[in-house]
Amino acid sequence: MFEQCYRCYPASFIKDDLERGDKVIMPASALDRLAKLNIDYPMLFEISNPRASKVTHCGVLEFTADEGLIYLPFSMMENMQLKDGDIVRVKNASLPKGTYVKMQPHKTDFLDVSNPKAVLETSLRSYTCLTTGDTIMVVHNNKEFYINILETKPSNAISIIETDCEVDFAPPLDYKEPEKPVKSKRPRPEADEEPEHKSRKLSSFTGTSRRLDGKPSTQVEVPDCEINSSVSKSSTRRQSGKLVFGSSAVDASLNESSKSLAKKEEDGMKFKAFTGPKYSLKD
Repeated sequence: MFEQCYRCYPASFIKDDLERGDKVIMPASALDRLAKLNIDYPMLFEISNPRASKVTHCGVLEFTADEGLIYLPFSMMENMQLKDGDIVRVKNASLPKGTYVKMQPHKTDFLDVSNPKAVLETSLRSYTCLTTGDTIMVVHNNKEFYINILETKPSNAISIIETDCEVDFAPPLDYKEPEKPVKSKRPRPEADEEPEHKSRKLSSFTGTSRRLDGKPSTQVEVPDCEINSSVSKSSTRRQSGKLVFGSSAVDASLNESSKSLAKKEEDGMKFKAFTGPKYSLKD
């Protein structure tokens, strides 16, 4: 088993393009030791930061670093909370081929890309493995996108070399759900209430009156009487839910009018003698 400690520095000190991916540069002495061991190819490594208890995995690009040094992509150093010159422990690893990975972009801008999965597939060609909890960088149209690795299967670290891996996306970190409309607390409008007073008019004695001698009598106007359908709280004669025809004042008016009419009719009905035309025997 290969295990060695090195001082780490950003890979951009040697090559700028090493920032895209997870490949490191190790010293030539490491290659000599690895060649004598029965290890799996392509070579994969576990890198740990004992001070921060951080672990990740990577591949190797070449063995051209100075003795005692290792060059890491800057994004990897950030994941490991490493600074220039910090000590890291490196040992060889054997990882299963990945079948599933769940990712979470930092910004919704990544979802605006015409085909994010195709862009991701192209970018992941620079990676050899993925570790749960890491953050990778994807470059598209000279724009950098950072993506968190939330879950990997079948283990917490997987190899993505020559394998079909299902990719799933979680909502971006800056994603905000649309606000739901707040339900109004206003009371529902009640149905239009019927007018409190519905009245019907009663017309008494609307026929034509005649005297006994056949001549029309003088008619007396009788005021119309209203039939109130509303319930009056002030009247003791009315009860809730019932209809009372007329009020006391209307009844009194009706009685007076009826008495006046009856008196005039009674006067007209009195017998008057010798009221007919006169005739003499000579005629």
